[in-house]
Amino acid sequence: MKRVYLSLLLGLLTLGSCSKYLDIKPKGFTIPEYIKDYQLLLNSSSLIASTPGYPVFLTDDLYSGDRNDVQSGARYDYYSYLKKQLYSFAHGAVLEDGQTDTYWETAYSRIFTYNVIINNILKASDGTDIQKRRIWAEALIGRAFEYLNLVNMYGAHYNVKTASTDLGVPMVLAEDVNASYERVSVQAVYDQVALDVNDALPYLNEVQANKFQAMRSVGFSFLSRSHLYQGNYKEALSNAKQALALNDNLIDYSLYTNKDKTTWGRVCLKTDDLVEFPDLRTSPERIWAKKGTSSDGAFNAEFYASKDLIQTYANDLPADAVDKRYELFFCRDRASFGPNEVKFPGRVLFAPYVDFNMGFGSAELFLIAAECEARLGDATAAVAYLNMLRASRIENYSPLVVNDARKVLQITLDERRRELPFMASHRLIDLKRLAVTGDLKKTIQHPLEDEMFEMESTDLRMILPVPPKVLSLNPEIPQYER
Repeated sequence: MKRVYLSLLLGLLTLGSCSKYLDIKPKGFTIPEYIKDYQLLLNSSSLIASTPGYPVFLTDDLYSGDRNDVQSGARYDYYSYLKKQLYSFAHGAVLEDGQTDTYWETAYSRIFTYNVIINNILKASDGTDIQKRRIWAEALIGRAFEYLNLVNMYGAHYNVKTASTDLGVPMVLAEDVNASYERVSVQAVYDQVALDVNDALPYLNEVQANKFQAMRSVGFSFLSRSHLYQGNYKEALSNAKQALALNDNLIDYSLYTNKDKTTWGRVCLKTDDLVEFPDLRTSPERIWAKKGTSSDGAFNAEFYASKDLIQTYANDLPADAVDKRYELFFCRDRASFGPNEVKFPGRVLFAPYVDFNMGFGSAELFLIAAECEARLGDATAAVAYLNMLRASRIENYSPLVVNDARKVLQITLDERRRELPFMASHRLIDLKRLAVTGDLKKTIQHPLEDEMFEMESTDLRMILPVPPKVLSLNPEIPQYER
């Protein structure tokens, strides 16, 4: 396979708050010496952020506004070049020459930092072996998280028949910016992710020192997600159960309502409108906090829900019940974010103004457990997981009673869509994943005034291309033809 240089993967970036140690230089860099310095690296603001969310513009969950839409933030003409390329299902590159791919570059920048920690912490001049192993393990989890995201954006979805030959991403396990690295297979990336997480698990704390620390439940959550993506349902279920045993908290959404004339804080307690809906810092559902980035990823009032997504919230809803996710986080027909009301009859604007967690949370684990139970044929167990989650999300809820595992599976897949829209690229990954499993192959439609952009969910355009900056200096790197 062709090779690519780490300095190009990183876009020759300086790593922000870690620049004291981690300026990208042609020859070498300073390695931290003490435990506290490694801990500072691990706690840096650049590492608590997640990847940008702009891949949602490839999904079936959203519609753009018109070119001169009444809701200015949702106007198609206000979208970046990248978002327009994705929304219109453009072939080839989605970035202009010289434009930064924030997903790729920030992920590899964080991987560089994790590699510095992983490859050097055990040689720190102070600290106990337990302290060093704990920091080492947390960095392994962080690196694995970045690679699982990267391979699912820039590679084909995992297919046991083709994963060993499908193009993954360059695998960087050292901190040498001048070394060259192959674009390895999807299988190789998943193998490394599994190795990192399993190596880390014995050394992770069981109690979090802070909300951004990877602890034992994060390892189980991670394995649950990665096994689900691979179709290893028994393993995904086992790890989901172990993670839920450590945190099965769910927020009761029926306690919350909306208030007008504001943005942040518009979702608040019914009994005290000064108490905002829990965010990634305060949510009891949080297992590992990852903050969404503002770079091409702040989606408040930026697009409308697709008709398809809106219908999903009505599916399997008991009579007289209210799905609070739809009520709280979307604006129907109108929005009041300030002194002037904006009206958009017949449309539904996504505008939660909540800083959601982009890492791991208990709700996803309930969904993974339900899906795996259904796929393994236990409809009763699957429905039990669904009812626990739905009771916390739907006001005036009546429990589901379904005995057919295939029907329960479909409800579960709909529930994933209702629970996780526009967050952490879950829907894009699910569209690719379900095309592989055969559960869903569909035509994705994006309207724009009198135009309609269409793409099949099996199309290679569902895979993000290697950034132009990397290709310009590595024209022979293998690519997907999109």
